[in-house]
Amino acid sequence: MSETQATASGWPIKTESVGMDAPWGWLAAGWRDLWNHPAISLVYGAVIAAASVIIVFGLMRLEVASLMLVLLGGFLLMGPLLAVGLYEKSRRLEAGEPLNVKDIALVATRSPIGLAFMGALLLVIYMFWFRLAYLLFALFFGHQGIPTLSEFVPTLLFTTHGLGLLIVGTAVGAILAGFVFAITAVSVPMMMARPVDTFTAIVTSMKACAQNPRPMLLWAVLIAGITVLGIGTLFIGLIVTFPLLGHATWHAYREVVEGQKPPQP
Repeated sequence: MSETQATASGWPIKTESVGMDAPWGWLAAGWRDLWNHPAISLVYGAVIAAASVIIVFGLMRLEVASLMLVLLGGFLLMGPLLAVGLYEKSRRLEAGEPLNVKDIALVATRSPIGLAFMGALLLVIYMFWFRLAYLLFALFFGHQGIPTLSEFVPTLLFTTHGLGLLIVGTAVGAILAGFVFAITAVSVPMMMARPVDTFTAIVTSMKACAQNPRPMLLWAVLIAGITVLGIGTLFIGLIVTFPLLGHATWHAYREVVEGQKPPQP
């Protein structure tokens, strides 16, 4: 690939080609960052896990616990933005800068307006997903009310309309999640570390995915699988899995955009 020079606005930005094994290297580097000053990462993960439990408890109190599947989809959509502090920790470890909770919790990002716009965009996408989920439910269940969680799972797995909702909803959710992954794979850590606008970051992220389709597809599958694992352990696993993915995403950005391979053990 020929290198292009960035314009004054920072676009276009060069991206690098990586091997199929690169995502495993990002996870390994993320694992090392997680256990370097682990208290910061684990507290970060505990806050995310606690917030998830509170949301689920609220859904149960409102007797709409079956919406937890929609919550899972929203978690995958908003996750990259929630991990900004973890990117900062990895950046500081890489640069040899001191670490403290204040600097991680209150990250001085290089593109605060861009990140705010990205947050608004992801929120709109999440609201669209939430509305779409309701429409799909109405399409397959008609005017029936949302069943309780104890009724919802058997209905979803052992009825024709339930299986239809499961298959179509999963397919639609996967397409939407794939789009969000493409625009956020490296864009959020980039805006944390560089003074670039949202459009530049999104275009660069999509360019990186197009340039590395197989490694980035593997990375997307790993993110989804590890996130489901964290949520499937009654959210306790998120204490470890969320910071692991956050740190690994920083190393993905560093290798795919800046050509800096993760440090070797």
